[in-house]
Amino acid sequence: MLNFDYPKRIQQSHILDIPKLEHLIECSSEQLLEIEHVAEEIQASADVLLVIGVGGSFLGARAVIDACTPYFNTNNVEVLYAGNNMSGAYLTQLLTYLESKEVYVNVVSKSGSTMEPALAFRIVKKYMEERYGDRSKQRIIITTDGNTGLLKEMAAREGYRQFVIPTEVGGRYSVFTSAGLLPIAVAGIDIHSFLCGARQAETDFAVDELNNLAYQYAFTRFELYKEGFVMELLASFEPRLNKLHEWWKQLFGESEGKEHKGLYPSTVNYSTDLHAIGQFIQEGSRIMFETLIHFEEVEADVEIPFTLDDRDGLNYLAGRSMNAINATSKDGVALAHEEGGVPVIKIVLPKLDAYHVGYLMYFFMKACVISATLLGVNPFDQPGVEAYKKKMVKLLKGDFVQVNK
Repeated sequence: MLNFDYPKRIQQSHILDIPKLEHLIECSSEQLLEIEHVAEEIQASADVLLVIGVGGSFLGARAVIDACTPYFNTNNVEVLYAGNNMSGAYLTQLLTYLESKEVYVNVVSKSGSTMEPALAFRIVKKYMEERYGDRSKQRIIITTDGNTGLLKEMAAREGYRQFVIPTEVGGRYSVFTSAGLLPIAVAGIDIHSFLCGARQAETDFAVDELNNLAYQYAFTRFELYKEGFVMELLASFEPRLNKLHEWWKQLFGESEGKEHKGLYPSTVNYSTDLHAIGQFIQEGSRIMFETLIHFEEVEADVEIPFTLDDRDGLNYLAGRSMNAINATSKDGVALAHEEGGVPVIKIVLPKLDAYHVGYLMYFFMKACVISATLLGVNPFDQPGVEAYKKKMVKLLKGDFVQVNK
């Protein structure tokens, strides 16, 4: 299912009491049917689904949607995003763009009080009410904690439909709940296949440590960290995986970056970034190791044609496909970087589709929990995220006095 290759000098020796990943993929058949029913309604009645959320509330869904849909997709509902920034220009231009579209809104937040999505929803709610009147209640869908929170109260008060994120599941681990599944289904992706991949990974990575690829990945990261490689560079060879990178970056950054510990997670997309940051990776400070993700089969491909004049000197590639050349570039990158002193981990999956993306995302979640446990930090909280929120609110309320000298 997943081929894993790591620096051979890494040996395994730890026996860990690893926290369990519970409730991540416990969507009942009734919940899945309801998600599919609402997704079909949106597909029939809207041009755009606007997902309002920040961090794990939207990154997981966006990662899957981008990875599993064509680059120039005109067949399905367009999924757009708000509440992940505080740009007035973005929101203004977004609302202008929506004027010619039929719109549904999905607000995703465990608490409902996070500043970015809360502000965006206040503005979008007013827009939807002015445009659709009472029909806006049918077009606004809330995904939030099932027990408490501002959004849960608002859904009950306003009569919005509500989907539940289990209380035990944090945002960066929530892609296999309704937080991720509703937008993914609206985009036309098979959520059953996506969940099937995750469930297979759950089974595969429940084995003992010596045969557990998630453990091997986590332990390799930890050993390299102890050797002074303080940055992990996640790299892939397909542009549609860029948002998967962003999801991975949040997953590991929020889970491990505590108590002045943890690897710094960074990402690149090849071959584009070989012409941007590639020089530093090859010959710069030896502070990083690299994790290469590759999918062996991508659904579309094109063959290099033969030309009589061969003026560009590329006839030696005639008859080969772009994807095959891309795969060879992966091997070339790995060889060059390893020779340059950058340890390389290689993760290879058979096919870029919903099943294998689900499998890979669960693999990363399990490995992240193990990795944080090796570091001795809690993989499920994010106390540092609250610091900026408190300072921002104080500034906005005028509680700080700034003196200009």
